[in-house]
Amino acid sequence: MNYQGKKVLVVGMARSGVAAVKLLLSYGAEVTVNDSKPEEELNDEFREVLAGLPVQRKFGCGADQCLEGQDCLVVSPGVPDTAPFMKQAREAGIYVIGELELAAQLARGALVAVTGTNGKTTTVSLLGEIFKNNGKVTHVVGNIGYPFSEAAAVSKREDVLVCEVSSFQLETIDGFHPHAAVLTNITEDHLNRHGTMEVYTQLKMRIFQNQTADDYAIFNADDPGLSGLSRQVRSHVLKFSRKKEVREGAFVRSGEIILRLGGQDREVCRTEEVLIPGPHNLENALGAVCAAAVMGVPVPVIRHTLKTFQGVEHRIETVRTLDGVTYINDSKGTNVDSTIKAVQTMTRPTVMILGGYDKHTSFDPLSAEIIGSGMIRKVVLIGDTANQIRESLQKAGFQEIQEADSLRQAVEKCRQNAEEGWNVLLSPACASFDMFHDYEERGRVFKQIVNELE
Repeated sequence: MNYQGKKVLVVGMARSGVAAVKLLLSYGAEVTVNDSKPEEELNDEFREVLAGLPVQRKFGCGADQCLEGQDCLVVSPGVPDTAPFMKQAREAGIYVIGELELAAQLARGALVAVTGTNGKTTTVSLLGEIFKNNGKVTHVVGNIGYPFSEAAAVSKREDVLVCEVSSFQLETIDGFHPHAAVLTNITEDHLNRHGTMEVYTQLKMRIFQNQTADDYAIFNADDPGLSGLSRQVRSHVLKFSRKKEVREGAFVRSGEIILRLGGQDREVCRTEEVLIPGPHNLENALGAVCAAAVMGVPVPVIRHTLKTFQGVEHRIETVRTLDGVTYINDSKGTNVDSTIKAVQTMTRPTVMILGGYDKHTSFDPLSAEIIGSGMIRKVVLIGDTANQIRESLQKAGFQEIQEADSLRQAVEKCRQNAEEGWNVLLSPACASFDMFHDYEERGRVFKQIVNELE
């Protein structure tokens, strides 16, 4: 769409919404900004940016009151596609998209995208390092916290854009078209917004909807949630597996990562040489190997990056060791499956902090993993879901449970319970919105508390 002279309403004045406003203005659009919050309640940084921009401001009211005369509506990911004003806009003939779609339309460069319930951030971060090590100007964008619109404003044709895509963002795409797209896995998550696993799965599959036979769709062959889904795409299918050989893609054979493309096998590196820990991170690495290879990155560059990439903040991140106890920040464990993967990574006796905002998912699979692992010796519960997790753990036969009123109190209880040679693991299996702005704030606070321990 040509936005020159078009009247565009942008709803949601958080990071991505503000970035969308600036991008639209650079393309000559007439922009109106809206947020249900009064202007004085907006983030100070965003309010200052908006104050210097030539936009109409409509705060403290619903978007339905701002639709008249608009050509286009751009919504932030936090706005569900079921919002009544979205339907109202479409019925009025207004073009409705999300910030991700807007940025994809206006960005320049090769686009690689990653979605899935877990592993997205690690995979896009690893891919970003691979492309940078290959000499490319690389923008790692999207759900990872750097708005796609911000990168779109400065991207060049020879650049690479690696985009982390959430199910929320996929609700409002139109022509979004990555040349290579990775689906890491699908497990129960965000059912408070999407309702059913069928809807959630359909949304994840939208990442491939505009691909052609010239593009690449990359699937995790080990994930039962993806079974049969690759038959739905028109693009060239690659798969990755740490358990079996695949026809085309990446897999593990005798402890070696093998890349198989065009009937030729190439050795990438030994699995123990992959620096980021855990079987789930091996899966993330295999997906990244596939995407990097089809984008033309030489195997030696991929190999070097796998050996040197240290992972991402808030994902199984060692904070410090004190009195022989290692404190680990996995605040990005915002759902049950992600926390199960963190539990599987523990090789020493561990005290866990669990709990947070309720996303209407079952904790029983996590309780079974905690029992089966043998490494989780005690659990400290926080947040809205504390009672649900307690009931699930007790039903599974786990009794070493305490509760805390705050994250600081939880850390203190963990310190009292952990013995020399143990871990303390924050991996809540829940979102953070009951106590924190996001998982990043939760992780930062945890690290601050741990580093203040004497």
